[in-house]
Amino acid sequence: MAHTILVLADPTERELALLEQLPSETTVAVGNQLDAFARTAGQADVIFSWSYGRSLLAPLLEMAPNVRWIHSRSAGLDSVLFPELIASPVPLTNGRGVFSQSLGEFALAAVLYFAKDLRRMIRNQMAGRWDQFDVDEISTQTLGIVGYGDIGRAIAQRAKAMGMQVLAVRRNPARSNGDAFVDEVHGMDELLPVLARCDHIAVAAPLTPDTQGLIGERAIDAMKPTATLINVGRGPVIDEAALIAALRAQRIKGAALDVFDEEPLPAGHPYYSMENLLLSPHCADHTSTWLADAMRFFLEQFERYRKGEPLENIVDKQAGY
Repeated sequence: MAHTILVLADPTERELALLEQLPSETTVAVGNQLDAFARTAGQADVIFSWSYGRSLLAPLLEMAPNVRWIHSRSAGLDSVLFPELIASPVPLTNGRGVFSQSLGEFALAAVLYFAKDLRRMIRNQMAGRWDQFDVDEISTQTLGIVGYGDIGRAIAQRAKAMGMQVLAVRRNPARSNGDAFVDEVHGMDELLPVLARCDHIAVAAPLTPDTQGLIGERAIDAMKPTATLINVGRGPVIDEAALIAALRAQRIKGAALDVFDEEPLPAGHPYYSMENLLLSPHCADHTSTWLADAMRFFLEQFERYRKGEPLENIVDKQAGY
């Protein structure tokens, strides 16, 4: 059976060359505007959202009544989902798992950054100052993970290998029963008491109506004054104003952020000048192969699709992940 794939992307992106590995009878249309799909939308059965979200996907879905599967390159879906897609019977899959290992490493790096006070080391080195100080041993510390999906588990695997105690908080704790990388799993109703026990908290939750502002003033107030907060999920899961206030008042030890409410972070934003903040410009998963890895995952998914095999990473569109 021949298939037609609509790829939402800038046609000049080099990773699109990997689509040449598709079966020869596959028709591929690539574009970043609707008119690029005018001749192929009616016969298309697959939409691949590579670098454009709902602004292009929503009107395209109306033009493509025969679509049977939609795939999103990204793991996060807050920029992809819209009411008509949620209501549609068409399955949606995402890139969950493709980027998790690198994000797990970033979270562990952030833990070590604060435990070993690397900023102080660099500052002293640049000043030519010999200034010995005490550091923390993370094998004696507790890491809390808020949002225990694929990224959360990648963080836990690395933290557990370093001897840390790991506490997970997730919507459905039963899904992590018997997980070798966590010592305890709690529901979202136990978030505050879990935060109070942790030396580091890694946020890896998707952005949904239930998680927006989840880590707000009350949650930050529940943290130890010596604790750090790490976000590799989505920016708005943490209340930005509450975090800025806490960092300014040194209510917590520090924060490490890879995601933000507004990206790129605007010039003059308070985060840029904070000594107790480690800022990554949403590139903690940008390895030398991250885009090629994402494309290869789509090609593997397409093989499953054309053979009638079960797809991986089917999204619960109502839940948003």
